Amino acid sequence: MSWQSYVDDHLMCEIDGQHLTAAAILGQDGSVWAQSAAFPQFKTEEIAAIVKDFDEPGSLAPTGLFLGGAKYMVIQGEPGAVIRGKKGSGGVCVKKTNQALVMGVYEEPMTPGQCNMVVERLGDFLYEQGL
Repeated sequence: MSWQSYVDDHLMCEIDGQHLTAAAILGQDGSVWAQSAAFPQFKTEEIAAIVKDFDEPGSLAPTGLFLGGAKYMVIQGEPGAVIRGKKGSGGVCVKKTNQALVMGVYEEPMTPGQCNMVVERLGDFLYEQGL
């Protein structure tokens, strides 16, 4: 299965009638493995800061998580495994695997829990596959 089909079929899928706004699978070096058309144009330093927070949990909390220039307030995640951010009526979820970052961006009416479930389920699967 191609990385793009993981994004299209597993991240951008319908959950209770809702969809993520955007999604991507990135290498931990910031390289794009696959992404949806609406995924924000991010800066390398934004991804580097996210990766750093996985190694040093809490490092993003004072400044916020930035993605494509948008600032998300960091909310409870799982240190070293999941980072969650909130911005207005939407947010972002980032799941770290052995080699990648699985990212989902959502807006209402999708709920944070629905976003987390979609992103973390694929991230857990990839982690179990050694990816």
